[in-house]
Amino acid sequence: MTNLTILIIGFVAMVVMFALIWLLQWKIGNAGIVDVFWAITVGVVGVFYCVTIDGLEQRRLLVGVLITAWAARLSWHLWSRFKGHREDQRYTALKKTWGDAAQLRMLRFYQMQGLGAFLFSLAVFLCAKNSSPWSISDIVGVVVWMVAIVGEAMSDYQLYAFKQDPNNKCEVCKKGWWRYSRHPNYFFEVLHWCSYVFLAFGTSFWWLAFLMPAAMYHFLTNVTGIPLSEKQSIKSRGEKYRQYQQTTNAFFPWFPKDDG
Repeated sequence: MTNLTILIIGFVAMVVMFALIWLLQWKIGNAGIVDVFWAITVGVVGVFYCVTIDGLEQRRLLVGVLITAWAARLSWHLWSRFKGHREDQRYTALKKTWGDAAQLRMLRFYQMQGLGAFLFSLAVFLCAKNSSPWSISDIVGVVVWMVAIVGEAMSDYQLYAFKQDPNNKCEVCKKGWWRYSRHPNYFFEVLHWCSYVFLAFGTSFWWLAFLMPAAMYHFLTNVTGIPLSEKQSIKSRGEKYRQYQQTTNAFFPWFPKDDG
């Protein structure tokens, strides 16, 4: 297959998968299921690229393992947050605003999510296409990936453990990585996408891999991540969270201001 054919198949697969996920959310009445499946779809299409593209075989195998591990960890984490909980207020509010056209507009929303997943899968495409010999950039890429995945997993667990204590119901988590960043999980997620820049280095248009961490950074810091999360945190924790905002970086980990 040509590269164009492979990309077309990847795109069509995203359209079909997100249409099926839309049908699933309609059936269960919880649109938040898209968050769980987003990483899975990127992983599935990413593995497809690694199997079909003609780059260096060992690198394709490596990248296939990396994207699968990322997708499995993130989707499992999001599933653990999703199951047994009511629909996220974001989606409930959207449905209420859309009224009778809610499901039709939700389908469009899901397809936009699918387009985003397809664009992020291109990072894997570029890595799988890389036929250059092993180099230091591959080692750097793997190291960055490992730091990012371990850091994100630690951040998720630290917040989970904090929330399990009923005494912390109205408190702000400042444990572990959360002492140095208000959203360390977002920081490490962006760092994860940086790893593919190094793994793609050496192939044509490798620099396009920069677009993925840049786009993820934009969405998490300006669109769906930090703005919505902090709005909810202020609503539930009030002045305690405002004080946290004044002393702790929103994204990049650094020493809190009250430590000098």
